[in-house]
Amino acid sequence: MENIELIVFDLDGTLVRSHKTIYLATIKAFEDLGIQDKLDEDEFYNMIGMHFQDIFDEFEIHVNDFDHFIEVYKYHYNILMNTSELYPDVAETLNHLKKKEYKIALLTTKGQDQAEKIISHFNLDSYFDEIHGRRPELPIKPNPEPLLLICNNLKVKPENTLMVGDSELDVNCAHNAKTKSCAAAYGYRTKERLQTEQPDIVIDSINELLTVINKNGESK
Repeated sequence: MENIELIVFDLDGTLVRSHKTIYLATIKAFEDLGIQDKLDEDEFYNMIGMHFQDIFDEFEIHVNDFDHFIEVYKYHYNILMNTSELYPDVAETLNHLKKKEYKIALLTTKGQDQAEKIISHFNLDSYFDEIHGRRPELPIKPNPEPLLLICNNLKVKPENTLMVGDSELDVNCAHNAKTKSCAAAYGYRTKERLQTEQPDIVIDSINELLTVINKNGESK
């Protein structure tokens, strides 16, 4: 893959194995708010990466005060953050990319404050040129607007950008923004499901990225 200057990563299922934290924090928030609906754990994992409102719509769960739910959820998530872990070789891969002078960004549907807190928790701050979480004024993936904003902020053309993520939202965001796409098949979607979205490349571990972007005469 030639002429890549900027690599944009998703968070959950791509850099951080966080499904237990997300599920447990959701259950705790439900308990605090008296929400009786049940969440099937396996089905829930298959929806990680989607906005909570979309997940609740799929499960037909009604939350009276969604903003309050998010605040309670964040409270429990922060307490439970140690149940999350980095995928193998994440820090080493980011360090290698940084040394090779690639620009690195994060694009997640998590709120801005939470995204920054998680990156800091795992001591990854120094690798990122931009951290872009969910913001009230912008749509979320697969809408291309936040990805294009990152490209603009870092002064890199979309065609020289690679979006790396584990869900159809990430691949389709890349398609919509006219960037390159890399599906992380080690996350929360199966390789077969991801391949139906026609990503440019598929990787089974994050360190495979180093081989892929240095193919075909990549100068870095």
